[in-house]
Amino acid sequence: MTIKQFKDEPLAHYSYAIISDGKMALVDPSRSVQPYYELAEKHNVQIVAVFETHPHADFVSSHLQIHKETGADIYVSKLVGASYPHKTFDDGDTFKMGKISFKAINTPGHSPDSITIIAKDDKDKHVMFSGDTLFIGDVGRPDLREKAGNMKAKREELAKSMYHTVKNKFNDLPDSTIIYPAHGAGSLCGKNLSTDPSSTLGRERKENWVFKNLSEADFIEHILKDQPFIPSYFGYNVDINKEGADNFEISIAKPSFQFQVDKLEVSETLIVDIRNQDDYNKNHLPKSINIIAETEDDKFETWLGAIVKPEEPFYVVLNSVKDREKVLSRIAKIGYEKQLKGMMTLGKATFADSKPFNLEDFKNNKNKYTIVDVRNKSEVEEQMFFKDAITIPLDQLRDSEANIPTDKPIVVHCAGGYRSATGSSIISNLTNKVPVYDLSDAVENFK
Repeated sequence: MTIKQFKDEPLAHYSYAIISDGKMALVDPSRSVQPYYELAEKHNVQIVAVFETHPHADFVSSHLQIHKETGADIYVSKLVGASYPHKTFDDGDTFKMGKISFKAINTPGHSPDSITIIAKDDKDKHVMFSGDTLFIGDVGRPDLREKAGNMKAKREELAKSMYHTVKNKFNDLPDSTIIYPAHGAGSLCGKNLSTDPSSTLGRERKENWVFKNLSEADFIEHILKDQPFIPSYFGYNVDINKEGADNFEISIAKPSFQFQVDKLEVSETLIVDIRNQDDYNKNHLPKSINIIAETEDDKFETWLGAIVKPEEPFYVVLNSVKDREKVLSRIAKIGYEKQLKGMMTLGKATFADSKPFNLEDFKNNKNKYTIVDVRNKSEVEEQMFFKDAITIPLDQLRDSEANIPTDKPIVVHCAGGYRSATGSSIISNLTNKVPVYDLSDAVENFK
């Protein structure tokens, strides 16, 4: 059994290809089909199956496109109610590919329709593709389906389901079973995920808190405590994945493009500027929001989907025409290419700039400023840098104009500078009464 793990760094998403006897199966594939097709060509194999462990909330899957372009069957739980062509795959169902036998285990908890895929080869090697059920060091959060489509499951009910899944569903599997999850550290689908890309069931039984001898009540209390925020796009992606996404290449070809813009047409459409903070501060389009997408370490997809609402139209300002294809791909990962009106680069015209920040004056006269902390609730509870700061999580900032005083200059901070760049640009759009400054990485002076 040959297994290839793919990682989408910004979303901390793992997908998989399994190869045996000239055939390939995929598990939870990303939006772009290219890496899987290239691997199939390299090994001269046929893609015959796509397993979806559940309708994902944090990314758009390419399962339907792969089915249309390769003829591969899609295997998914009947509980999904999928509207795309598929074969149901639930407790007791099996699929044979070469020397590998696949079976499904219904593992509700992260979602009511989650399945775990068990692969076993002719040498009795066991592999578990656990989706968002069992992570390395944790399990999937149970609170993402409350506002997703028509799902009515409540977080307490799913937390209880997860308890019984962990206690009962994996008992017949050996300790040597290799675990391949759908996410690692940095994902919002859990709260304490390991950086390790895989583990064994034996190791998790010893080290993962979910296998400790907890009562159902204690398990539920622990799993529900301090979960990360839920970006607004999560429910939208669940709906897309239940229907099947449009063709990736066709979708990203639709948004318009303008090169070296020197004149801004009056428009109320949101503008997202993805350039670095310095370039944005020197010159940017009025009313634009700075969501930086320089490297894969930038959680651009997450913050785009948290700040821009599903189906809300927007434009994107690029640093260079060379970034066009890469940024389009990142936007399409969360299904937002449909609402992307167009992309542009700026010319030599001067539009607007950000006022320079006097750090020394702020250090000596903090009472002269309104301080806005845009970190998440759990971060603030752990440590506040400024006792009088107003705390508004970044994903809620666009709707918080009434909560931000405008009698003093405003200073925005986060934990390291990335989110405060976005936050200060948002608040600048909410008020023109006072200057708005970004504390940026100078926040390190106050920790």
